[in-house]
This record gives sequence, structure tokens and C-alpha cells, in this order.
Amino acid sequence: MTQTLIGASVFDQHLYDHVSQHAAGEIEVLKEYEALAGSTESKAFAYAAGLILADERRHHQMLKELAETIRSSAELTGGPSPIPDLDLHKDREAIVELSEKLLEVEKRDRKELKDLRKELRDYKDTTLWQLVLEILDADNAKHRMILKFIRDHAKHGI
Repeated sequence: MTQTLIGASVFDQHLYDHVSQHAAGEIEVLKEYEALAGSTESKAFAYAAGLILADERRHHQMLKELAETIRSSAELTGGPSPIPDLDLHKDREAIVELSEKLLEVEKRDRKELKDLRKELRDYKDTTLWQLVLEILDADNAKHRMILKFIRDHAKHGI
């Protein structure tokens, strides 16, 4: 059951309810992953489930923060929100410069991960190494997405 937001529009209430319900559903997923990771004799499966569990915990936290931000915005509390508004106009030049520098680092990391995956190809059927490198590559792609978003919004004031 979700909370009724004071002074919220129908749309804001709908958004809040949707995100809150999704966050509540994440708790059940977390419990399932914890149970799976704890009940298996397979160290490989427990490791992989632990990786997913860490992501699911982060997803749950982000959804809670999104719901709280929607609530705070709808109720016009004036207090700080867990997820801030875009204020990239502050320190715009430094943010653009650092974002571009970090994007180059992430691009180099991407190439290094690709090379490492080739070097470790012979172990793909006997270890989790390829999976770990693929996860790192996916995280690298996520980092590039974040940095591009920040850079573009700072650069263009959007």
C-alpha cells in the first residue's frame, strides 16, 4: 500500500505509487537471490548470485530515492531530495572538462577489457573470468552513458 501525497497532482501520485510498488517488489527479488546464493553448494553460482544481489540492492535503493524525490517534489516540502535536480550550470566548464577526460579514460578501459577478454578466452569454459570481464565492460558502458549525460547537459544547458 502506498502513501497518499499531500497536495500532489493525480500524475504525481500515480508516479509515486508506481515507483513505490516497484521498490516493494524488489524486496521479494532480493530475498529470492539471498536464498539462492545461500542455499547452493556451487561456489560459482553463489558468486554470480552475489553479483546480481549487489545490483538488486542498489536498484532497490535507487527506486526508494526516486519515490522519495517524487514525494518531496509533489508535496513542495522545500527540503533536499535524495536525487537532486540538474544544476550542472554550476561549475559548467569544469564539469564538461572533467567529463570529457573521464570519458577518454573509460574508452581506454573498454579497449583494455576487450584485449583482456581475448587473452583469457581459453578459460571461458572453466572459470567465471569471462563473465567478470563482461560485467566490467557493461559497467564501463554505464559509466560512459552517465558521463555523456552529464557532459551534454552541462555543455548545452539542457
